[in-house]
Amino acid sequence: MKIAIPVADGQLCAHFGHCQQFELLSVDTASKKILDRETLTPPAHEPGVLPRWLRENGATTIIAGGMGYRAQSFFDQYGIEVIVGAASDRPEAVVQAFLDGTLEQGPNACDH
Repeated sequence: MKIAIPVADGQLCAHFGHCQQFELLSVDTASKKILDRETLTPPAHEPGVLPRWLRENGATTIIAGGMGYRAQSFFDQYGIEVIVGAASDRPEAVVQAFLDGTLEQGPNACDH
């Protein structure tokens, strides 16, 4: 599994479309461990571009603070699981909480 985290200033960004970079963390769900991490600078944000680009880079899941419903449908078209409502934190902490089943999800920080 490869989890994409939109980041700004080293923390999960509240809205995935406004992030500076994406952290892609490869994980082993059986052992609940992070195996590898890469930092990628995304292409220009336009509808549908980021989901395709993340899929091309192997993402299977994205965890974000907020994401509009149209964007969620684009991710769904590419078979990428969407988790929204995550609080800002270091990407490793967010992913580890997800793996441990302790990731707290608040409201979707995006309403469009």
